[in-house]
Amino acid sequence: MRRAVELAATALGATSPNPAVGCVILGADGTVVGEGFHPGAGQPHAEVGALAAAGERARGGTAVVTLEPCAHTGRTGPCAEALLLAGVARVVYAVPDPDPAAAGGAERLRAAGVEVIGGVLRAEAERGNELWLTAVRLKRPCVTWKFGSTLDGRTAAPDGTSRWITGAESRRDAHTLRAVHDAVLVGSGTLRADDPHLGLRHGVAGRPPLRVVLDREGRLPPGARVLDDAAPTLVVTGPHVPGPAVDGRHEVLRVPVVDGALDVGVLLDALWARDVRSVLLEGGARLAASFAARGLLDRVVAYVAPLLLGGGARPVLDDIGAPTLAAGLRLRLGEVTRLGDDVRLLLRAADLPGGEEGAR
Repeated sequence: MRRAVELAATALGATSPNPAVGCVILGADGTVVGEGFHPGAGQPHAEVGALAAAGERARGGTAVVTLEPCAHTGRTGPCAEALLLAGVARVVYAVPDPDPAAAGGAERLRAAGVEVIGGVLRAEAERGNELWLTAVRLKRPCVTWKFGSTLDGRTAAPDGTSRWITGAESRRDAHTLRAVHDAVLVGSGTLRADDPHLGLRHGVAGRPPLRVVLDREGRLPPGARVLDDAAPTLVVTGPHVPGPAVDGRHEVLRVPVVDGALDVGVLLDALWARDVRSVLLEGGARLAASFAARGLLDRVVAYVAPLLLGGGARPVLDDIGAPTLAAGLRLRLGEVTRLGDDVRLLLRAADLPGGEEGAR
């Protein structure tokens, strides 16, 4: 199963709106005879690829897969039926499929006389596929807020300078993080201050995410770097604001304005409808606060540098309406990684599956 989890990670960032799945086929004697992973939507699922590699050696053997085999026909056929046709005797999976349109494969296999074992290394497999799993469970894109800050929670000096608070290792890791998300989102403040490109750099390979820029008042200049041809861009404006002139690769989306800000809940619904399953927030303190105040932050990745700037510097987060400790957004600490002189913290919302463990 750990090998299947490794295989699933091969295509992280490339499979949306499908999950990343890995599969290992064992022959009747217990030896590995086939491996596979799902490379992307519309392409063969992990089980099909592994069965193709195994051929007749799969008959009487075991399929080990990170996600419950699907039982529906979409752009490809149901994996449960493929396993039955291959004659496997046993199926071991890690995570039940939370998508009601695809679930039911375990029941179908059991009904046909196949031994089925679920939940093997479930937590490990869920962590490897948590963006997609969280999205399907919540019926909206999984939202990760990424920021780099000083030890005292500042993102820019009093004079506005912010390059570079964190080191080169953190910046490269941040692009790796960007590569596994479907979309990267910034607000108008970041657009005006930094003119970000939002593509993949630092030698990070992969499919560039959809660039989503919030431009409530329609001030995005035509020469903005996010309007180049490196990746598609979605410009989000208010309902009555003339959108910027964009070419055929880019789009303009209009959403309601609530309390002087674009409605991020409506935006997430629109992104879900576009098959976006994960969003990386790279905006400033105001954008992050708009998501946090509505309980729409699922994960936080913080790159913390050993630097102090003091009270005159820009804080990492604006007001989220939490007057007491009890009203604050409590997160659960996950992985802690050292990157050069910086520390990378991955935190998850306490109400995510398993998120209650270790919450304080």
